Amino acid sequence: MSLPINRQAPDFSLSSTSSKIFTLSKDLKDKACILFFYSKDFNSTCTQEACAFKETFALLKQLDIAVVGISKDELATHLAFKNEYDLPFELLSDKTGEVTALYEAFFPFIGLKKRITYLLDRDHKIVAVYENLFDSTKHVQYMLDKLKENQALQYQV
Repeated sequence: MSLPINRQAPDFSLSSTSSKIFTLSKDLKDKACILFFYSKDFNSTCTQEACAFKETFALLKQLDIAVVGISKDELATHLAFKNEYDLPFELLSDKTGEVTALYEAFFPFIGLKKRITYLLDRDHKIVAVYENLFDSTKHVQYMLDKLKENQALQYQV
């Protein structure tokens, strides 16, 4: 289960690869964004997902949509991952799993992390959610499709 469409996205603060504390409501104030939760840096499926977002980053930036990746990995691992694959977006370290829990990005009882992506509008209301543990490349395409059909975001993709 994921957070429902039209719900206000929970605000949070986490350490980022830009060496500062990233706060959703402050750093992306009045800005639409994609938050993607993934299991682990350097995992093959997670790498495919991050690189898929990298490939569409220029388009998303042109549409003024930020991209942020979140996992429980340490910042040092995030930095190595970001550098290895030349990722142009922030990676946030959720070491405690608190934000992962807020966004229901794990399977209860077994603690396995989900691969889940949220599209938030400028007011940080949830516009779209895509959850698929095994097919990482469909996350980006799903978000692009939602941008095309969602008039609340007023984007031409």
